[in-house]
Amino acid sequence: MAATFAGKVALVTGGGSGIGQASALAFAREGAQVVIGDVDDDGGGATVAMIRAAGGDATFIHCDVADIDAAERLVAGGLEAFGRLDCAVNNAGIQGDIAPAAECTKGNWDRTIAVNLSGIWHCMKFEIPHLLKSGSGSIVNVSSNFGLVGSYGMPAYSASKHGIIGLTKTAALEYAKSALRVNAVCPGPVQTPMVDKLLNAQPELADKIIEAIKEKEPVGRWGQAEEIAASVIWLCSDAASFVTGAVLPVDGGYVAQ
Repeated sequence: MAATFAGKVALVTGGGSGIGQASALAFAREGAQVVIGDVDDDGGGATVAMIRAAGGDATFIHCDVADIDAAERLVAGGLEAFGRLDCAVNNAGIQGDIAPAAECTKGNWDRTIAVNLSGIWHCMKFEIPHLLKSGSGSIVNVSSNFGLVGSYGMPAYSASKHGIIGLTKTAALEYAKSALRVNAVCPGPVQTPMVDKLLNAQPELADKIIEAIKEKEPVGRWGQAEEIAASVIWLCSDAASFVTGAVLPVDGGYVAQ
């Protein structure tokens, strides 16, 4: 798929690490100029450095997607840098605290929904007008396997990820005749910095958690960020030109059980 995105511009939120970073690097390998948004300045800068070291072109813009004004600035900054927008990967997200529904705090609920769900709408609100101008735009929203099934102790996270799917399907229908495709991927367990943070908070349980998740996975292992990125790239490519409103589990068979 060499130079699949030559002459195109891709925007990736949460591009400073994990799935977002893997997606940004994949776009750059395929010839795209990449706009990276993240709250982590060091991580975002590192992704840009990696892309440039490999001969690509990228820019980083600090962005907390929970802030609608910051989302507007992200899109505007990308346009200022590269002049157009062809693909958007709305990936930025947080896990939030682990607690049953009745013990979930209002602060945890509000922040998780603000980042994971409202954050994606904020970005889409400003991405869509410019993606329509490209004539063949594509959005991929990153949900989760827990956007398809429930998850013990993660009411806000699961609710936010379910909401992403409803938002994705609605936008896909609204813009289907405008050459803008909108899809979602639902990753299963992937050992990203977000997961590492959870494991590091419980070092005495980390090995047990890793093994327990592997046992629940039909394929018997964790996923890799690059495997999710490959699905994102395909959905944004012309190879998926007849795919919109799709919700793609990339989870080793987790939700097939």
